[in-house]
Amino acid sequence: MPRNIDRRSQCPISYVLDIFGDKWTLLVIRDLLIFGKRTYGEISSSDEKIATNILADRLAVLEQEGIIIKEKDKEKGSRFIYSITQKGVDLLPVIIEMIRWSATYDTDTKVPPQMIEKVKNERDAFIKEILDALANNEYLISGMLSRPA
Repeated sequence: MPRNIDRRSQCPISYVLDIFGDKWTLLVIRDLLIFGKRTYGEISSSDEKIATNILADRLAVLEQEGIIIKEKDKEKGSRFIYSITQKGVDLLPVIIEMIRWSATYDTDTKVPPQMIEKVKNERDAFIKEILDALANNEYLISGMLSRPA
């Protein structure tokens, strides 16, 4: 069962932190938005190794907040497909800025150099590239566009 969002104040930063203020939720958004992961199994296989109970909670909260939608897989009825909504897509500039900031200060980042270059020097064009890819059901994986399986 998803946690209820208790707003501490009317501050916009507090609102964001009430939804995304843990170490997992933005990684789930990243996986859906940038890496094109669409199933529970794909998301749970990320390098960060999110616990299944935490993943279930974060997905439920994101669905409750209208950031993702959950639908039964038409090909395999026992699994669900998670998709990012426009409200979730609107987080893309924030995610890009977090990548840029991390690439500047984290010397051990796994982000490919060509992606760092785009984030730092061609931010708006890079965001448009990702949005265009999303519109075509494509995703950015390791700096390359590819279609989900």
